[in-house]
Amino acid sequence: MKRKYIRAIAYGAAGVMLLTLFGAYALACSFVYMAPSLPSVETMRNVEMQVPLRVFTSSGELIAQIGEQRRIPVTYDQIPQRVRQAFIAAEDDNFFEHSGFDYVGIARAAFVNLISGEKSQGASTITQQAARNMFLTLDKTWRRKLAELFVTVRMEREFSKEEILGLYLNVIFFGQRAYGVAAAAETFYGKPLDELTVGEVATLAGIPQAPSRYNPIANPTLAQNRRAYVLGRMYKLGFIDEATYQQAMAEPVVARAHAPLYEVDAPYIAEMARLDLRSRFGPAAESQGYKVYTTVDGRLQTAANRAVRIGLIEYDRRHGWRGPIGHAKLGEHPKPEHLNDLLDEYASVNMLVPAVVVSVAEKSAKVFVKHQGFAQVGWEGLAWARPAKGPAPKVASDVVAPGDVVYVVTDGQGTAQVAQIPEAQGALVALDPKSGAVAALVGGFDYYMNKFNRATQARRQPGSGFKPFLYSAALENGFTPASVLLDAPVVLEGDGMETSWRPENSSGQFSGPTRLREALYRSRNLVSIRLLRAIGIEPSIDYISRFGFEKSTLPHNLTLALGTLQATPMQMAAGYATFANGGFRITPYYIERIENSLGEVVYQAEPRIACSECERPVSLDDFIGFGNGEDLLSEADSLRGGRGALPPERLAERIISEPNAWLMTDMMMDVIRRGTGRRALALGRSDIAGKTGTTNEAKDTWFNGFTPNLVASVWVGFDQERSLGEAEEGARTALPVWMHFMREALKGVPEYRRPMPQGLVTLRIAPDTGMLASGENPDAILETFMTDHLPAGSEPGGYGPVGGGSSEPAGAEGIF
Repeated sequence: MKRKYIRAIAYGAAGVMLLTLFGAYALACSFVYMAPSLPSVETMRNVEMQVPLRVFTSSGELIAQIGEQRRIPVTYDQIPQRVRQAFIAAEDDNFFEHSGFDYVGIARAAFVNLISGEKSQGASTITQQAARNMFLTLDKTWRRKLAELFVTVRMEREFSKEEILGLYLNVIFFGQRAYGVAAAAETFYGKPLDELTVGEVATLAGIPQAPSRYNPIANPTLAQNRRAYVLGRMYKLGFIDEATYQQAMAEPVVARAHAPLYEVDAPYIAEMARLDLRSRFGPAAESQGYKVYTTVDGRLQTAANRAVRIGLIEYDRRHGWRGPIGHAKLGEHPKPEHLNDLLDEYASVNMLVPAVVVSVAEKSAKVFVKHQGFAQVGWEGLAWARPAKGPAPKVASDVVAPGDVVYVVTDGQGTAQVAQIPEAQGALVALDPKSGAVAALVGGFDYYMNKFNRATQARRQPGSGFKPFLYSAALENGFTPASVLLDAPVVLEGDGMETSWRPENSSGQFSGPTRLREALYRSRNLVSIRLLRAIGIEPSIDYISRFGFEKSTLPHNLTLALGTLQATPMQMAAGYATFANGGFRITPYYIERIENSLGEVVYQAEPRIACSECERPVSLDDFIGFGNGEDLLSEADSLRGGRGALPPERLAERIISEPNAWLMTDMMMDVIRRGTGRRALALGRSDIAGKTGTTNEAKDTWFNGFTPNLVASVWVGFDQERSLGEAEEGARTALPVWMHFMREALKGVPEYRRPMPQGLVTLRIAPDTGMLASGENPDAILETFMTDHLPAGSEPGGYGPVGGGSSEPAGAEGIF
């Protein structure tokens, strides 16, 4: 009997050995067969995850993440220890001890699969999950399982445990398009990893086993049960103490969907950057980890956002309250959870947050603000809400009632004001006039409500905002700021117009003979028409096209004088930059550089720079008396505004003379000092210049203004062209937006005006005739002239024209 048992044992052992050898042989054959399709060590180390495109300001503040997968790559050391412990507790508590496989778990899963006849269970370790998510497919076939085995072995041999865990925490899927733990923290809680509570960490650690089942937004109860399991494992493994465990168990599950975190709100610029990247590197570039550094200044962008939104809300309030956006049944003693559910269908629109009115007193109302809680709306937040047709409200119940759903603006301190989404739209573009770098750009009230970028895509009539380009042409053609033209009615026929045209000034009044300077700051339409007719339409178009306007877009008739072309705010800002920078044409740009996923610069902007100093050649003579002239040539950038020796191809093209630019700036300063832009005097600065613009029936309203270091154009109007209303004009709609922006943009910036260049002279003139004044004229005023375009004549007893001046402006025949 003993021999029989011994023989059976021997046969059994031999059978096991043969099976083992056969299994090893089969495994080796499988490896040889599958090896060509497995990732190499080099491939595994250099694998590129789908990382979204990231867009930054010029100083590195995040503007946007764009891509199909939300992923925020983090290093192992950037992942808090508590986060690492939670995932180890939830997924693989022997991770740092095993060699890549949990054999007990594998045996259990094999038994269950054998009994059920299905491949429904697994016991994957963190290493296996990392291998599967990073290098393999997610199907449950034996071929994939074998590939996972081989890749897991290779990973355990070639990577440290820390590297594997770090990789796993960057690739694991959490649902909601979130890949990696950092993206999950942002998606579910709107926080970076180091701000998560223990309960939130445990909730996230419980998701990967079944992302749809344990999603804390869709299934909070199941997510809470799963969290309890993870917290129990963390406590049992000694990762947390009992007090921490109890505190975390008591935390409510409050996850909700959050948009990607950003530091600067500039979605229109982000979309422009995305389209630019696609055009350069193809559609796949959006998920290849590129970083786009824009020219945007974060502080100025924030100021621009606020300015446009406040300006549009102020305009909208002037035109009446349109009532609540909905109504909800409150029930008795509604709880915050119930009120949040009632507001779930209403989305926030940037600074406007939906709220439901809970109760109404005589001069106030109590509201519940979505995801924020209760707030009080005082009379100052209700009194504005007068219907477009009807009396002003006298009590709060004239405006709202319990159950009304309204938008509010909150101060974060429990106080709110009733608001509504403006029907009008606006845009703002701010540029560095020396380089064309876009410092701030806003394309509308809210990008997510309407992605149309009015700053670059809306081609609208600039109205009187176009006049400075015509007046610059006039200065070039012999006119002066003192030239007198007639502001009087005129009937025009021909000149490319199908019917007779009777243009008027916006005021409906006429001033008679008017100096050019005065005509500009008072925005006299009839003077501009006579000026264009005197210069000639074709010569004017040739000149004005220098500023970047395409000739084909310029009307070839006298309506051009009133700005009837189609132009975008970006084009207007670029045109005004020429006046601000002393006469150079710049090209707006918004991308400073692009880096690939390795941090290599694959694109670097090289804008043409407006540099008056660079026009003067630097020689050794400039350094006589300052030591070795040859050595000091390297210091020549001090003579070029600190920019260094720019090569010719980096210098912007001069398109108007420096005296012309200086004179036009001076005339537009009068727009602020005594003209249609007087409202801007509230900024308390003497170095700002600009021009308002208003088209027929106030369908488009503008303000284009600048200092030597910053130019900004603002447009306000409706997408579907219609009047902004009676008494609305650029000075009332667009200028306040520009002021809101410039007040912040110029904060701490010293006043500066370009010095008067050579080629200009200041003389005394008679204000009514524009002639040189006699010494006895007590009303004489000072005016500046180009030395080759001096006043036409003088008063009796006057000084007469200074040598070199023209006795009559070119083309002046027939002006009167």
